[in-house]
Amino acid sequence: MTRGAKPLSRSVPRRTEVRKPWRRARARSVRSPSRARGIDALSVVSTVLRPFHARCRIPRDLERVTDVGEEIRPRDVGSSSAAVQRIWSRVEALYQTGLYPAIQICIRRKGGIVMNRAIGHASGNGPRDVGGPGKVRIHTDTPFTLYSASKAITAMLIHKLDEKNQIRLDDRVCEYIPEFGRHGKQWITIRHVLGHRAGIPNVPPEAMDLDLLEHPDEILRILYRAKPLSRPGRRLAYHAITGGFVLAEIVQRVTGRDIREVLRREIQRPLGLRYTNYGVAPADVSRVARDAFTGFPVLPPLSMVLRRALGLGMGEIIQASCDPRFLTGIVPSANVVSTAEELTAFYQCLLDDRGEGARIFDPRTVRRATLEQTYWEIDLTLGLPLRYGLGFMLGGYRVGLFGPDTPHAFGHIGFTNILSWADPERELAVAILTSGKPILSPEMLRLYQLLTEIGRAFPKR
Repeated sequence: MTRGAKPLSRSVPRRTEVRKPWRRARARSVRSPSRARGIDALSVVSTVLRPFHARCRIPRDLERVTDVGEEIRPRDVGSSSAAVQRIWSRVEALYQTGLYPAIQICIRRKGGIVMNRAIGHASGNGPRDVGGPGKVRIHTDTPFTLYSASKAITAMLIHKLDEKNQIRLDDRVCEYIPEFGRHGKQWITIRHVLGHRAGIPNVPPEAMDLDLLEHPDEILRILYRAKPLSRPGRRLAYHAITGGFVLAEIVQRVTGRDIREVLRREIQRPLGLRYTNYGVAPADVSRVARDAFTGFPVLPPLSMVLRRALGLGMGEIIQASCDPRFLTGIVPSANVVSTAEELTAFYQCLLDDRGEGARIFDPRTVRRATLEQTYWEIDLTLGLPLRYGLGFMLGGYRVGLFGPDTPHAFGHIGFTNILSWADPERELAVAILTSGKPILSPEMLRLYQLLTEIGRAFPKR
């Protein structure tokens, strides 16, 4: 467990011994010829394109940069050691692409942790870390910035207020923030904001000044002056940053406390989590895994899309994410800091309406938050067809954000390869945290291979 955290109640006992059998299991695994050809083809493409990639240096001995936390026996939760080790082989293959200085993964099945591991370096091994400070190994309790995966946690705080009858999702935002109701924004509801249909997806450039994090009222004044790009409710367009500040101000005005304190009271303390809040204490800044830009350079028009959605370019985003002002401030849509183990504890509590774990939310609240609101509609910000709930991204049947055959899975992705989700049909809670930030690379396909392997290892009930 993360240091200082209280364990959740589980339906199975945990083993205290640490075992490292993945190398033997990897040798026993046999791939079909078609799968082997696919991997070989990907390796050939990767080799050809390698000079054009920004990559990390990969040590020869992966065991020396691997940390293993407390895990239970897979057979106790309906899987097998061989299946779990095939997942770990996929993680190692993903790490060996050089796109990720560090990867941290935690998988809970029926409440028990079947995998809690980390591989790589928390800092000092980015593509540009030459001649700088020494490398720092990653551990299972090293915190990561979640970026947009923060939105699911922020959304559940809003749903908690609805559960307590302090707000209603169909209330207009201006009923709580009168200053917001300008230039046609008086028709925007809380539901519109949660579902990315408020019509204010783009971040005003002046709002992305990190110095303003100490003056959130100024950020809000910028948003008050903004004009919507479309009529509220009409178009789906991902609100990367703007919606979080609006939701945080609603929390502040309804409860009289800032959203960081509300998160601490409603989720962090009840689950006994060390991190999992907006930013970290100044003393913990150096513990957060440092992110690095990897993969191909991002060129127009994709670079223009990213700047319009996030308010910053790729290099500026990475630089900002490592800035102490960002890591100690409150950016409700983007700067929750957590570990993979803690993040799966959050998703496990959303599954535990029928189990023995900590119950933080009423089952009806979870169903309302994860109920489908958008079915494969083109997101005009991301340019992709997606399924959304109210604060969550949803899985798919043949293809989905969380692997194939995950129609009832709900979670959220984070910039760029951070994934966290719960799958009720498989009784799974999963978090994959990475510190590499590739936008374009054929080797990102290995991440989907990992997601596929997870689904295969844990069949549906």
